[in-house]
Amino acid sequence: MSKRLSFAPLAAAIGLGFSLIAGSLVAPPVAHAEGEIRIAEQFGIVYLLLNVVRDQGLIEKYGKQEGIDIKVDWTQLSGGAAVNDALLSGSIDIAGAGVGPLLTIWDRTHGKQNVKAVASLGNFPYYLVSNNPKVKTIADFTEKDRIAVPAVGVSVQSRFLQYAAAKQWGDKEFNRLDKYTIAVPHPDATAALIAGGTELTGHFSNPPFQDQALQNPNVHVVLNSYDILGPNSPTVLFATEKFRNDNPKTYKAFVEALTEAAQFAQNDKGAAADTYIRVTKARIDRAELLKIIDNPQFEFSVTPKNTYPLAEFLYRVGAIKNKPQSWKDYFFQDAKPLQGS
Repeated sequence: MSKRLSFAPLAAAIGLGFSLIAGSLVAPPVAHAEGEIRIAEQFGIVYLLLNVVRDQGLIEKYGKQEGIDIKVDWTQLSGGAAVNDALLSGSIDIAGAGVGPLLTIWDRTHGKQNVKAVASLGNFPYYLVSNNPKVKTIADFTEKDRIAVPAVGVSVQSRFLQYAAAKQWGDKEFNRLDKYTIAVPHPDATAALIAGGTELTGHFSNPPFQDQALQNPNVHVVLNSYDILGPNSPTVLFATEKFRNDNPKTYKAFVEALTEAAQFAQNDKGAAADTYIRVTKARIDRAELLKIIDNPQFEFSVTPKNTYPLAEFLYRVGAIKNKPQSWKDYFFQDAKPLQGS
């Protein structure tokens, strides 16, 4: 469905609202020389590594080690479709989005721009939550329900839902629930679900929004992504082959910055929580956030984990035309090879 709901005033009222900073996407794309990088992120703890990189100036730090001063531009968007469009239009250099959008753009640019992933942002369970007491499983959703996702049919949440539908009803019915999904940013969807009283009764979320929603006794978990796929890397960073090849020093500095950020976040959860609050200006209690981050199922790591089952599924149902032979087909292989799946 193309219908969108606007819950921004409600989100702001309960302290979950964020602003989309998309001004840099309005200007026409500019050819960038070595030493400039434009990064698009989205919402949630899953982007904490980028918060650390930004807060500590790690790209600039590693750029100096390469002998260059790197100018970093940060943009915040909502939904993999918007992020993919920005990357292909030349408005950004590094895209932060789910594995679903990655596989879509990898397939679309195969043999052309050759978009591939740079690194994972970690392993996190994503929850499909609902405030409808009648919805115990995905089979209970009806035409009266609407499920919020960042981007309909493209986001990793949409792909997780399709994967679950295929397990429930078979591959031919993989998109059975798509007609109930609508594109709503995580903060606004969370606010609407907590408040109730709208047609939105489900939200395939991510942390910390899923945890905030579950503080409401009327909200419950319908599906955990780990239950259908096992521990996996739902969110990644990706770029075009041209940017990687034309900017080797900048690209290397970015990868080194991410690696340090992952070590920092994994080893010092308290400092990571402080960074998230400071950079995102999120209105969330520190103790609550730390409890979320300290989830033993969370792992901050640049190494991709268990992404291939979703890739194979998307090819099997015809959502992508090119079949990757392994995760290495849609991840760049660099001087320090990633060991993942």
